[in-house]
Amino acid sequence: MKHFDRAALGQVLADGVKEMALDVTPAQQERLLDYLALMFKWNSVYNLTSLRDPMQMVTHHLLDSLAAVPAFAGAKNVLDVGSGGGLPGIVLAIVRPDMAVSMIDTVHKKTAFLTQVKAQLGLANATVHTMKVQDLQKEEGARFDVITSRAFADLSDFIDWSHHLLAPGGRYIALKGTAPREEQERVPASWRVSGVQPLQVPRLGAERHLVFVEPAP
Repeated sequence: MKHFDRAALGQVLADGVKEMALDVTPAQQERLLDYLALMFKWNSVYNLTSLRDPMQMVTHHLLDSLAAVPAFAGAKNVLDVGSGGGLPGIVLAIVRPDMAVSMIDTVHKKTAFLTQVKAQLGLANATVHTMKVQDLQKEEGARFDVITSRAFADLSDFIDWSHHLLAPGGRYIALKGTAPREEQERVPASWRVSGVQPLQVPRLGAERHLVFVEPAP
């Protein structure tokens, strides 16, 4: 499918939400489709994703990010590092309006897209930063209880570059394809992998895992 058939895409999204037993309202599903439509439109010029088929975008981007949402159940203030086209940041901001979601990327055209999505969808809980995560500074009380990323970097680099932004008691949730043991073993000494959770994403015939990292006790 190379054109944007909203009804067909909406059906696949709704079926996936139901299959994963997620609490995503019909209104939120419509906003997710609005986001996908913007990504589809901007992608031809801005190259936000290598995918060109909107049906693949539903499974590989929306459902893939939605599968991780339950892991953020207690989170109040989240940072999505290397957010790119807004995955999982925009998806989290849409389905968790009670949660503050910051997104950071070094690529101006990607953050321009995120800013446009924030404006058009009225995502008051979303914030966009254009810079390296190493350069972002937050006062102690404004730090993040969860820092996340999707296919961003090796876990050790991810932690090295961003640990100054994690609030006391906070943790990392990395969205990964496979869960490579050697990458987990390279986590800096003062940190530990506290859990690895396989995800089942409807219609996506590929491995997906969440890797949880916390300060070592």
